[in-house]
Amino acid sequence: MNLDPLSDDKIIASWQRNASPWMNAVRAGEIESRRLVTDQAVLDAVLACEPATVLDLGCGEGWLALALQRRGIGVTAVDAIAGLVHAATAAGVLDGRILSYEEIAAGRLAMRADVVVCNFSLLGKESVDGLLRAVPMLLAPGASLIVQTLHPLVACGDLPYVDGWRPGSWAGFGDAFTDAPPWYFRTLQTWLELMAASGLLLREMREPVHPRTGKPASVIFRAQVRE
Repeated sequence: MNLDPLSDDKIIASWQRNASPWMNAVRAGEIESRRLVTDQAVLDAVLACEPATVLDLGCGEGWLALALQRRGIGVTAVDAIAGLVHAATAAGVLDGRILSYEEIAAGRLAMRADVVVCNFSLLGKESVDGLLRAVPMLLAPGASLIVQTLHPLVACGDLPYVDGWRPGSWAGFGDAFTDAPPWYFRTLQTWLELMAASGLLLREMREPVHPRTGKPASVIFRAQVRE
């Protein structure tokens, strides 16, 4: 199922419109899978690396950055959506920056961190491809990239298990949400190939299981720069 080639731009436009209801939904704990499984799963994955510094790409309203800050970790939280970054800094995130993935890929983020984390924030095609190619420049020696995303085998649903654009949905969310963003589906093999093409080597893969469905709620990759 193909949408037009501006789908990466459509993702940003949708999140700009839905920043406020998203912030409210997250902070009210309205997303069951996050509340029961995935928030703790990504936090555990980051903390297992024992980082002193973390770069949170696609930080949203800042819940993960705040959770890490409370543990004494230095966090730089980055998002393309100004409303979400402003919400994050208003909540207490000390270093919030408004940058697109394209700007990061172009070298606009001159820093390195012990962990770069992308928590359900890799939704597009070209923007994500470019970002991952830039990740090695953002990793300190021995550092890790952590990506949590929808598990391809579950997120595929009844559609063919092939890469491609999928229409978004706010099913299960309130009436305040409009115009769900499209997202680019990748198979498990494609995720691994994309990391390899970006100079990264997979070190670990976790599959957090939803306690009510018994199915993977997500997949978490940990990768490092290939030497």
